[in-house]
Amino acid sequence: MSGFIISCGGSGGHLAPGISIAEKLIEKGHQCWIITSKKQVDTLIKRHYPNLDFIAAPGIGFSIKPQQLCKFIIEQIKAILFSLKLIRQKKPDTIIAFGGFATISIALADLLTKIPLVLHEANRKPGKAVRLFRSFAKRIYLPEGIKLLGVNPGVIMNLGLPLRKDIRRISKEKARTKLSLSLNSKVIVVLGGSQGASILNEWVHLNFNSLAAEGLNVYCITGLGKGEKGQVRTTSLENKTVTLTYCPFSANVGTVLSSADLVLSRAGASTIAELIRCQTPSILIPYPYAAENHQVANARYLEQKGGCIMIEQSNIDTLLNEVIDLVFNDELLGKIRYNLNRLNRYNTVDLIVDDLEKISSAYQLNRNDHLDVK
Repeated sequence: MSGFIISCGGSGGHLAPGISIAEKLIEKGHQCWIITSKKQVDTLIKRHYPNLDFIAAPGIGFSIKPQQLCKFIIEQIKAILFSLKLIRQKKPDTIIAFGGFATISIALADLLTKIPLVLHEANRKPGKAVRLFRSFAKRIYLPEGIKLLGVNPGVIMNLGLPLRKDIRRISKEKARTKLSLSLNSKVIVVLGGSQGASILNEWVHLNFNSLAAEGLNVYCITGLGKGEKGQVRTTSLENKTVTLTYCPFSANVGTVLSSADLVLSRAGASTIAELIRCQTPSILIPYPYAAENHQVANARYLEQKGGCIMIEQSNIDTLLNEVIDLVFNDELLGKIRYNLNRLNRYNTVDLIVDDLEKISSAYQLNRNDHLDVK
């Protein structure tokens, strides 16, 4: 049996894959300690996994504003000391970091302890934390076709993003019954990732009458603090009842995506992996201010594979026409689903966990040999 510290807090896109790896490792008899942030989104997701060992660590996101920068530095010092103490207490055999500000402290602490460090980057443009610690990593998991300068090719494994086992495609009828949505009309799901997207929420507000006139129901996940739960009912031009459902947050992503004929979304790596798993056609509107412009790279790759349509946020005034043209084009929707199914080729969780077991076993063997020599 091995012990693993998994650092994955700060956003749903980091925490969710960490949970998926932890679940599989525990299933195979290993111990896992999952480091999260103190952000509300982490707290909400953790509630659905009471059997996992979560540990909230200090830390906030980076900012160049002087006051926030000072807070960031102070919190990082606290987080490094916290990480050192945790490593000494738990004595893990491998440390896994999923990027973001939470990676910095655990990686710096790891440099002092010499435990194997594994990095995971879900986006097609690796973030600062992964680039910073790439030279110290025993393994780096990157998306298909992505490389890192200055890294031995043998360190890199090109794999997809590991998804929680509860994210899976179910029948449209079953999904809509769970969400109390229409079984006989088209449904559009709008979401902005775990943080929500104000511009997509505003787009729904401005365009629902036009969507409703076409008989399109809308299920909008607004994001925490960006809208209240509720429902609006109206009628279409054919006098059929249509609904607009607002939901601030949903942990049942597989159900939500399975209910949709079409999804309008940001282009985070986690969302794209979920769309592929659930084979749900989408129009992606990348967040234009994402670090390294990684959402554009994510969306463009999926579009090139025939798995979505991408619209730049600057062209959002064309979105309504794109939605109406696509959602009623069943032939094109079918082709997109086919392409998404082709991309869903292997179980990333199993491949990563098998590799992690080899890394931890080698470390244990080397450590024991070193003790024997002494």
